[in-house]
Amino acid sequence: MADAATPSSGRSRSGLFDSLSVRLFLVTIFVILLVEFLVFLPSAANYRANWLDQRVQAARIAALSLEAAPSRMVSDELSNDLLKRAEVLAVADLSEDMREQLLPPAMPLAGTMKMVDLMDEGMMGSIMQTIDTWHAEDGRLLIVRAMGSAPGRTLEIILPEAPLKEGLAAFGWRVFWLSLLISLTAGALIYLLLFLLVVRPMKRVTESVIRFREDPGSWTKRLSPTSRKDEIGRAQNALADMESAVSDTFRQRERLAQLGEAVAKINHDLRNSLATAQLASDALSTSDDPRVQRAAPRLERALERAIKLASDTLKYGRSTMPGAEIQPVRLHQAIEEAALEALAEAREISFRNETDPAASIEVDPDHLHRISANLIRKAAEAMGDGGTITVSASNGHIDFADTGPGLSEKAASNLFKPFASTTRKDGSGLGLALSRDLARSMGGDLLLVRTGPQGTLFRLTLLER
Repeated sequence: MADAATPSSGRSRSGLFDSLSVRLFLVTIFVILLVEFLVFLPSAANYRANWLDQRVQAARIAALSLEAAPSRMVSDELSNDLLKRAEVLAVADLSEDMREQLLPPAMPLAGTMKMVDLMDEGMMGSIMQTIDTWHAEDGRLLIVRAMGSAPGRTLEIILPEAPLKEGLAAFGWRVFWLSLLISLTAGALIYLLLFLLVVRPMKRVTESVIRFREDPGSWTKRLSPTSRKDEIGRAQNALADMESAVSDTFRQRERLAQLGEAVAKINHDLRNSLATAQLASDALSTSDDPRVQRAAPRLERALERAIKLASDTLKYGRSTMPGAEIQPVRLHQAIEEAALEALAEAREISFRNETDPAASIEVDPDHLHRISANLIRKAAEAMGDGGTITVSASNGHIDFADTGPGLSEKAASNLFKPFASTTRKDGSGLGLALSRDLARSMGGDLLLVRTGPQGTLFRLTLLER
């Protein structure tokens, strides 16, 4: 049971290395140390070349001191002193056909010897020789050859490799500590910049996503937009827009649920009231008054439609659209009845029914009446003090045109969205949304063809049968 409950929290305990900030810091240090290592090899090779060059120069100076001696001969004591000052074991001068020992070794040389030719050693060769020095066995001697004092002559010196190996080790440690200090400093600066520019904004976005997941309908936990123009700024703004849209949708669904509950309660009582009114209309139909005889059928049909509308509204509240009962309908007569109902209080509006009086179409009569009455009523409300509404039909569609001022851009963009397209303070914005649903339930659709200062045209398309 404990294992099953753990994921429900949506969060897991994260370690130190799970943090993006820590990872960035460590990666920065690693990269800098790697670059320093790649730079270190040429630096170490340069240190070795300079170290050997210093010994060569000291040996060359020691050899020059022989020029002042008679017959270029010095005592053993002076020779040993010169070798000691030059930090070498022996110095010789080579030519094409002879070898002259300028400063012989003070004692016999023993141990492994390695030849190093500074005149024929490039950068890669120097790096490889430096690596070889680190792995050299103890007590190895180096035979170093360099340019002599005259063209065609070569200076050869023999020296122990141990001081060079120790110097390279000390140089390596100095570079290591310096590189570590540089990497830590640079890593801290880069980390600070990354934290301010990347990590902190991403952390804010992540926390907002987590809070929004826990309460999608909240108004107070939304992510605020940013003025940043980079990828993170665009992602944050896109997420802020998404949260706003989703939050509004949740709140709208909550309002719809509350509305559905209220409508269900109202419809329960309304159906009873309409049933009572229907009984009264049945009694009126037996009257001998000619005016009552003419109005009674219209009253009965209006009450029947109202009762069916109340029942369909309850079905719609259960997320099911009332099914269409397709049958032949006289289009001209159906439009006339819808206009008579919609324009009962708008006597200043001129209505023109240009449909064919003999035409018959296959539709649901109640659906057609509700759609037509709603479109005609909305057109009359839009025109206000006066205007003309024209209904015509051709090629499987019915056009509802008016001479009103047209719809605003906001109303046109949210035309068929519940609670969004109304232009009246007391309107619900459900009329056009329900009308389109009714049209689609018959296999057709309701479209806005045009709107503007010259008027608005809605088109009800019908499924050809």
